[in-house]
Amino acid sequence: MDFMTMKNGAVGAAIIAMQDAGLKISFEEAKAKIDLIYRDRGIEFQTVFDEMLLDIIEREANLKTYPGVFSTLIELLKMGIKLAIVSDAPSKEAWLRLSHLNLHHIFDVIVTYDETRERKPSPVPFNMALEQLKMKASECLMIGDWAERDMVGAKVVGMKTVFARYGDTFNTVHPGSDYDISDIRELIQIVKKENGLNSKND
Repeated sequence: MDFMTMKNGAVGAAIIAMQDAGLKISFEEAKAKIDLIYRDRGIEFQTVFDEMLLDIIEREANLKTYPGVFSTLIELLKMGIKLAIVSDAPSKEAWLRLSHLNLHHIFDVIVTYDETRERKPSPVPFNMALEQLKMKASECLMIGDWAERDMVGAKVVGMKTVFARYGDTFNTVHPGSDYDISDIRELIQIVKKENGLNSKND
């Protein structure tokens, strides 16, 4: 096996490992970032992954919510809807992100990788969220932008699903969800429909 084939194989394995650890980046995007660093620094640059992660961390330091997120969450709370998060991120990272966005006080339940040691689409984190919410899967909607993890995992346990096309969807065309939305504010009408709250005036 030649050197470049070995190098590419190692890079691919490292990217997959980082994705499994909760890094929200597509394989193609990560590979492109790494290739760019190698071109700039040389093929023997030893800290390529550290530099890529630093770039991602700096990007996340400027985290902002999508338009309408806060008002939508508040409206759902007014409707008496319980809110939960199922995240592949470690607990500390998830809480830091939520605190940075001033959303940490809004959710009833937050399930991270640290609690379950299982990542989506495993049913384990979804079932833990249901247990803590004291709700049935058929009573819940899962909203997410990663079809292979969010939509698949939620459907396995019996939840209805909403695919968020305003997120990092990795160019997913057919997510297999019950609903697709391009703006989170569309979620209000979906929740009303699922709860039989729609009226002729809605």
